[in-house]
Order: sequence, then C-alpha cells, then structure tokens
Amino acid sequence: MTATARNYLIVTASYWGFTLVDGALRMLVLFHFFRLGYTPFTLAFLFLLYEAAGIAANLAGGYFASKYGIPRMLAAGQVLQIAGLIMLSFLDPQWSAAFSVAWVVAAQGVAGVAKDLTKTASKSAIKATSSEGSGQLFRWVAWFTGSKNAMKGVGFFVGGLLLDVVGFRPALWAMAALLGLIFLAGLFLLPRQLGKAKSSKTIKELFGKTRGVNLLAAARIFMFGARDVWFVVGLPVFLYANGWRFLEVGGFLAAWTIAYGGIQAIAPSLVTRSTDGLSREVPAARMWALILAAVPIVLAIIMHTVNVGRPDLLVVAGLALFGLPFAVNSSLHSYLILAYAGSEKSAEDVGFYYAANAAGRLLGITLSGLLYQIAGITGCLIGSAVMLVLCWALTFALPISALSVNARPAT
Repeated sequence: MTATARNYLIVTASYWGFTLVDGALRMLVLFHFFRLGYTPFTLAFLFLLYEAAGIAANLAGGYFASKYGIPRMLAAGQVLQIAGLIMLSFLDPQWSAAFSVAWVVAAQGVAGVAKDLTKTASKSAIKATSSEGSGQLFRWVAWFTGSKNAMKGVGFFVGGLLLDVVGFRPALWAMAALLGLIFLAGLFLLPRQLGKAKSSKTIKELFGKTRGVNLLAAARIFMFGARDVWFVVGLPVFLYANGWRFLEVGGFLAAWTIAYGGIQAIAPSLVTRSTDGLSREVPAARMWALILAAVPIVLAIIMHTVNVGRPDLLVVAGLALFGLPFAVNSSLHSYLILAYAGSEKSAEDVGFYYAANAAGRLLGITLSGLLYQIAGITGCLIGSAVMLVLCWALTFALPISALSVNARPAT
C-alpha cells in the first residue's frame, strides 16, 4: 500500500468514527428535548448555533489546515467535540427552560465548530492524497463521502438506541470516550505535514475564489438547505406525531442516510466521465438537480390535493425516492469542488465551500421548525422544492472549460 493510500484510509476511518458520534448526538438532542415538550421551532433553535458556528469554522479550518497541516485540524476538531459532549452531559433537569436551552445551544455551538473543522480537514486530505487525476479523485471523493454518510446513518440509529437503553448522560460519556480513542490513533498515525501549503495573507485573498468555486458554493447552500428543511425537525416530529416511536424514527433516518451514503459511494458508475473532468460532469449535475427538484414538488402536490389514509407512509416512500438523486448530486458537487479548487490553496477553497454548506444547513434548519409549525410537513416540502429549483438554476452558470477553472480574481 502506498503512503498516500494509507493516509487516505486513516483519515477516512477517523472521520467515520467522528461522524458516527455526530449523528448519534443529533438524535440524542432532538429526541431528548422533544420528549421534554419543546416545540418544533425551539428544537430547530437548539441547532442554530451548531450550524452558524460551522460557517466560521469551515473558513478558519481551511486556512489553518493550509498553514499548520491537516492532522492538527483533525485533532482540534476531535478535542472540541469531546468538550462539547462533556459540556452537554452537565445539563441539569432542575435548571430553568431558558437556561437549559442556552446551555444546549452553547454546547451545540462547540460541536458545530468541531464537526466543520474535522470535515474541512478530512475533505482537504483527499485532494492532498489523490495523485492520479480526476478519475481517482472522483472515486476517492465518492467513497469517502458515501461511507461517511452511511456511518452518520448508523449514528442516527445508535443515538435513538442509546437514549432508550442507557439514557442521555451515559450515552454522551460513551461517545466522548470513543472520540478520545480516535484522537489518539490519528495523533500517532498521520504525518504532521499532510496538507500543509501556502496560505492566504489577507482576508481579501482568502475570499478571492474562482467563479466555479463561488457558484458551486451558492448551489450548495440551496441543495443542503432543501434537505434539512424537512430532514432535521419536520420529518422526525411528523413521524413521531403519527405514532412512530423514537427508535423507529431513528431507524428510518439511519436507513435513509446509510442508503444515501451507499449511492454516493457508487456515484462515479452512474455518471459518464470525461477526460477533462468537467465537460460531462457539470451537465450531469444539472440533470440530477432537475430530477431532485421534481420529487418534493410532486410529493407536496399529492399531500395537498389527495386525502391519504397513511400520510406518514407516503412521505417515507417519497423521501426514500428523494435519496437517489440527492446522493448523486451531493457526490458530484463534492467532486466538483475539488476539481475547481486550486492546488496551492485547496484546503481554503474546500473550507469556503463547506462554509456555504453550513449556511445552507442553517437556512434549512431554521425553516424546518418554522415551516412545520406553520404548514406541517407539506410546508417543509414546498420550501425544499423552491430551494432545489434555485440550486438547479445555478448549475447552468458553472464553468465547463478547464481553462477558466483556476482563474482567480485579482487580489
């Protein structure tokens, strides 16, 4: 095994463990506070700082990964996540509702910084370790992203299971212990100079991205906002309100995310490849974005016009179908950002892109609680459809010519 392949596998395994814990934490917080009687909008509010902090964390993570190396950023993210888990475990049932919410929001903010530092460092490591052109890059990105999301799905199930079996606080301690082991493994196994490169000297230079990176980041905002507008609060609360147990809701979200991750991993076989890495991949992104937008549009129309005996089963079936085009789109976008990223500042470009990803999740989560409270799951689906149409429209401006990919604005 080559050194680059070894480093890729170590980073992937490290991120698997981190993502397992992150997915479990999402279900623990959501179900624990829903069981305490919190409204859908309040539940969404618990995750706002988590996503808002991720915007700054991605930008900073890209910069510091270039300056100090990827392993240090991975370690920093893991330590912060451990701190967030321990902080959350100190939550006292005797505290007032306002103070409890503030405490959880702060702990989630720490976890949000941790997750996005780790994500940016991990995705940047793929660019740093891939050395055989766009074909290998697409395969490695697809496998990394797909397997990571499958692990997140397992985390959703584990979170629901731990809440039922051991309770809120012991689950947090167990997850912190697992992350401690992952932190130690990465500390000893990864070369410290991995991903270290020239970093930007000014804020203007840091934000001086290519047209492709800027447009793809904008499309990413709407794509992930469109998922989280129903996924984070609306769907779990809707299913629970229709008689599903916590473990069943967590199981469905886990199955959806695992299947979605599996499709991401095989996405390169579903997309016709080009030798330049763009001329067929960008049109494919446009086609899959259109297919994706059609799913919530049709589902919202059916929910609004047809009297369905089991609306929960209809929504589950529709959103299971949603997973296929979303997975291929996500995998294509994850490849394209690395194709558009400059070799010298790839970590910064990736950080900027995933800051947009966090902004999209922030938008989706806010609207998820708000739209569900106003118009139920149908409102969430309409919000998803609007954002996906905007995402699809933006893909028509993405550059296809390799000559324009690395042309940055003057700084």
